[in-house]
Formats: sequence, C-alpha cells, structure tokens
Amino acid sequence: MKLWALSDLHLNHAANVEALHRLTPHTDDWLILAGDVGETPQQLAAGLAILLPKFARIVWVPGNHELWTMPKEGPDGLRGEARYAEYVRVCRALDVLTPEDPYPVWHGEGGPLRLCPLFLLYDYTFSPDGYGPDEARAWAREDNIVCVDERLLHPDPHPTREAWCAARLEATAARLDALPDGERTVLINHWPLREDLIRLFRIPRFSPWCGTRHTEDWHLRYRAAVVVSGHLHMRATDWRDGTRFEEVSLGYPRHWSDEVHVDEYLREILPGPERVEGHAGPLWRRYGRVGV
Repeated sequence: MKLWALSDLHLNHAANVEALHRLTPHTDDWLILAGDVGETPQQLAAGLAILLPKFARIVWVPGNHELWTMPKEGPDGLRGEARYAEYVRVCRALDVLTPEDPYPVWHGEGGPLRLCPLFLLYDYTFSPDGYGPDEARAWAREDNIVCVDERLLHPDPHPTREAWCAARLEATAARLDALPDGERTVLINHWPLREDLIRLFRIPRFSPWCGTRHTEDWHLRYRAAVVVSGHLHMRATDWRDGTRFEEVSLGYPRHWSDEVHVDEYLREILPGPERVEGHAGPLWRRYGRVGV
C-alpha cells in the first residue's frame, strides 16, 4: 500500500479533466489532493467521482482557487469560511478526509506516520523583512503583480486574509501540539511551509501569496518525515533538516505535457522514491519528465 500525491488539477481546464480520466488505478493505495482541484464545489465533486474508484482512500486540503467566489455567483455566493465548509461537506459525503477530520495514522509502506491535512492560508510575510500586508502588496505591484485572490478570496467573517490565516495557524498548532510525543508526521498543505522553497523565477514577487513564515520550523516542531504542498506549479523534491519536501503540482495545461503519461506526474510520497547522492547533496531520483 503506497501513498501518492497530486495537486493543482485545475479541472476548469478540459485537458486536465481528460488527463485525470487516463490516470492508472491504484486501488490499494491512498491519494493526497493538495489543493486547487477546481474552482467550485461541483468541480471538486466531479474530480472526486473520477478518482475515488482509482484509490482506496483520498485526503484533500483546499487551495486558493477553491476559496474563490466568482462574480457570476452574485450576492448569494458562498464566501470565506462558509465556502470552505461547503467543500468539507462535499468531501465528507464522499468519505474523503479533510483538515477538519481526525488525523489518520498511515500503516502502509513507510509507516506508521500520522497524516496531517492542513489549511493554513498565507499572511504576506513571504516578502522583505519588516513589510506588512500593504507594503508586501505594494512591493509586488512594482513588478505589475497583483494576485487574483485580492478580488476573489474573501476572508468572511474575518476582517482580512491574514487574520483568517492567524486563526487557522492557532487552531492547527493546537491540534498538532496534542499529538502523542515522538509521533512522526506527514504534513500536507496547499501553500509551502518554507519561504526558501519558493522558486518563481518569472514572478518572484508573487511570494506574498505563497505562505507564512510562522510555519518555517513546523517540519521540525511536528517531526515531519515528509511535507507535501502545491500552489507553485513548480514540481520539486527538496530536503531540509532531514525532512523531504515534495511540491506535487500538475498545473495548467501549459505546465505539463501530453507527450508524458499523466501517471508520471503522480508523486510517490510513501515509501518514497529511491534516494541517491549527487554532487549537490542528497537528491531524490525524478521519475519521468516532470520538471516545469
């Protein structure tokens, strides 16, 4: 029994839906969906309908696209926490695990490990030292970068996105602090937990919308064997302090190739790919042409 991961399926793109249908079944294995499956609860439900017969169990966390409220939804469109709650309801109706459910213990290959799906958001601290949210947004605008979240991701009932992030951090840390002493984990979040893992070569000043400095040491604090994230559309495997960090995005159609079977974009989290030593230090062998 293996644990796999994939994120940023963006099922509002027909090519991504078609690719998902082609994914080879792994009926004895579990799958992590690390956010941005779609932009509506209906798209999430449709994606889960494709994937549930292919896997024994699915674990989902939200991304920013799932939290968007589109103008066409009108004044009655679900916003903020109410929107997130609707996604949780969709998942629970299909027996899909969410950040609101008890953290399961993984007893498959590479275990036992506690799987911890998280929903943490961002607070603009992935920006120059001393910058608050307004300064961070202004810094990004100097490079003509304004995240769509600023228009579509509403924090209701919190006054700001960073306030919602703070509330999520506090509640999640309390849950993680209550785990049994010494128990090792797999931390799963849409946004990266560390600023030094962000590689946005074309839009480096997009970083304020990519996470929070408050989680920089969570891989150590919560004894993580692996940390899984998405959001960047920059697939990568990194190591920090003996912890493996996996960015598992598929991305928009321009970020992956039809010449490569979609199976090659599915990332093995546990037990994990073969470890090799290279001139740049410990690396993980890539499987298939998965780099952006």
